[in-house]
Parts: sequence; structure tokens; C-alpha cells
Amino acid sequence: MSYLHVLNGDATLTLFRQSKLEGEVVVCREMMSEGKVKYTKDAAVFFESRAKHLEYHYGIDKQTYYTNVVQELEKIKISGSSYDEIILWFEYDLFCQINMLFIIHYLKNNLSPLPVISVADLPHHPDIAGFPTLMQQRVALTDADLQLADDAWDAYCLHTPQALETIAQMPPGNLKHLPAAIRAHLHRFPDINSGLSTIELFFLQKLALGNYRWYDLYISFWDEQKIYGFGDFQLDILKQRMIAAGVIEEDAQMLRITSLGREILAGEENYLVYTPLQHRWLGGVRLANCPWRWNPATQSTTSI
Repeated sequence: MSYLHVLNGDATLTLFRQSKLEGEVVVCREMMSEGKVKYTKDAAVFFESRAKHLEYHYGIDKQTYYTNVVQELEKIKISGSSYDEIILWFEYDLFCQINMLFIIHYLKNNLSPLPVISVADLPHHPDIAGFPTLMQQRVALTDADLQLADDAWDAYCLHTPQALETIAQMPPGNLKHLPAAIRAHLHRFPDINSGLSTIELFFLQKLALGNYRWYDLYISFWDEQKIYGFGDFQLDILKQRMIAAGVIEEDAQMLRITSLGREILAGEENYLVYTPLQHRWLGGVRLANCPWRWNPATQSTTSI
């Protein structure tokens, strides 16, 4: 049997190689849970749109993106059909699950014939000894699983969250972590009352109890909101947006809530009045002039 292993990020790569499992490796270095994704079946068009967006709004050099991300993923397109099985090593959190949806979409649209595709249920902070066991416990995806993943990716790229919300309520088959990850994504839409995403709300609520060194606040988030799987880069972006909006302040690495932040928590102000949304995206949804809000009363998105 010949195997192609797709890993989510370089952090797993060293441990994986030390496990000495047989097969070739491709590393997914994307963060599809952050920023704009374009609805298209054409990989070249998708990557061009993605590269422009990440360079302009996140400072990620376009050529670096093509070298580190696109060229690595194109190894799948070039040789993927020659393997007996492609094994996806992804965790349960939003960051990993959205990347995994993209990889399945990419496989379905670029490989023919499609080899067996399976998932290894990778835990947070895996150890070397665990990889062989996880390999043995991997689950082959059915045609229905692959179609669900492809549909979920398409829904993530649409300009409204409705289709994605519907998918979150469907039986997930062997994609058992998908519904929780989608719900976590939907919680990132602005709250219908405060305008805060669930992560912004978490930060303000913590800071309302006392000042935090920024890294300690991140650790608290990682401990209590594991479903997101975000790293320093994504949390730094969010922190800077909140500082620019005037709801938190930073001094000598210490963060504190401002009077405006407290007013928003108290329901006296709305966060969206103070933060620009022009270039903010949640998947395919552009937040500028977007009517979609998270409604905590119904635990669903709603249009205002």
C-alpha cells in the first residue's frame, strides 16, 4: 500500500516524521478560517483571490504564499492519484476542520480517479507514540462523507451563512467533528445585541475582571475555547482590531478594558459602531453591510 499523508501545519510534521510511518507527506499551511474565501471550482482562480486578500489585508507576501502554501498543495494534484490511500491528519477544532473541508474539496475537484480518503482523528498535542495507533484507527470516508464535506466547503464560501447552518444540523457521518466546528464559526458573527463575536466577548469579559498580560489572555482562551484552535497570529489580529476600536488598551504587554468596552458589555453601546467592517470576511460572507447576526436567544444566525 502506498500512502499520502496530509498534515495540518508544520507543528505536526516533526513529530510525524519521528513516528516513522510509511508514506509521503504534504503539509497544509493555510488558515481558511481567517479571511476571504472565494466560491469557485477553479483552484487557480481561488488561490489568486486568496493570495491577493492575504497580502493586502494580512501582510502575507503573495510570492511566499505561493511558495509555501500553493506549491505544497499542488503536490496532491500532481501525484495524488498514484497513491492507494490519502490520509488526512486534522484535529477537531474550527481551524483544522475548515482546512480539512478545503482539502477534501481540492481532492474531489483535482484527482481522477480518487483514491481511498481516510481521516485520522488527531488530538491536540499528539505525541510520537500515538501516531501508529491513530493510523490503525483511521476511518475511510464514504462517498456520502466526501459529498458532505464538499457541500460544506461550498456553503462556507457562500455570501450567506444559511446553507452552512443547515449542514450543521445534518447527520455528519464520519465527519463527526464538523457540526461543532460549524457552530463555532457561526458564533463569530456579530451578536445581534452587542455586535461582538463570541471571541471578542470572551476577551472583554475576562478583562472586565482584571488586567491580563496579552499572552496570559491567549492561554486562557486556548484553555477555555479549544474549539477554535486559533494560534497567536489570528488572536493578534483580533486584539489589534479591538485596540483600534477603543474597547481595550495595551501598555507594556498588559491589556485592560476601556470604559467603552464596559459600556458595550453593559448593553449601552454597540461594538459595530466603533470597528470598521469594510474588509472583514467570515468565509464567503463580507461583513460590511452584512445583515447576518448571531442570535443567542435562538442559537442561530438571523437577518436584521
